Formats: sequence, structure tokens, C-alpha cells
Amino acid sequence: MKRVFIIVGVVLGLAIIYTTGSEQRRSDAESGGAPGGQESCTVVVTADVLNVRSGPSTDHEIVDRLRQDDEIEATTDTRDGFRRIGDEKWASDDYLEPVDGADCD
Repeated sequence: MKRVFIIVGVVLGLAIIYTTGSEQRRSDAESGGAPGGQESCTVVVTADVLNVRSGPSTDHEIVDRLRQDDEIEATTDTRDGFRRIGDEKWASDDYLEPVDGADCD
């Protein structure tokens, strides 16, 4: 009997976690998935390797790297030649090309 309660508890816990994750994914999709309520657009990386920085300049720390032909969701927010691609993530806009049909302006 104790085993049944444990199994039911685990199943209910997993169901709650799954439902919460589904709600978050739905919320992201409805808001365009862009951080801070920004408009989003899909871009492709044209450089061999593109450094992702914590802010919009080369003075900011490198927090990630993208590879050529990586397709990512970015925002329309650009500053000093950098495009915002996530919360506290920026990449040089010179090496990000909007995919066909994307409005990144």
C-alpha cells in the first residue's frame, strides 16, 4: 500500500512539472520567445565562430559561442553594432543575417 502512495505521488509530481513547463513554453511562444517582450526575428550566423557577450560591446565578457549556420531567435534590439539574442546575451550584428522573410529591423 505504501508503495502505491509513493508511485502516485511521483506520477502527480511529474505531471505538475510537465504542466508547468508546458505553460512556460506556451507563454514564450505567444510572446515570440524574445526576452523582455522584444519583437523577435530569426537570424543565421555567418562567421565561423561568433562570440556571444554579456553586453553590447567587445568590453563585455564572452558568455557563449555560436557556430556558422547556427539559426537562432534574436530581437530587434540593436546597440553599437550588437544585436540582443537573449537575456544579457549580445552578438555582433555584422555576423547575423536575417533568414528569408524575417523582419529584424
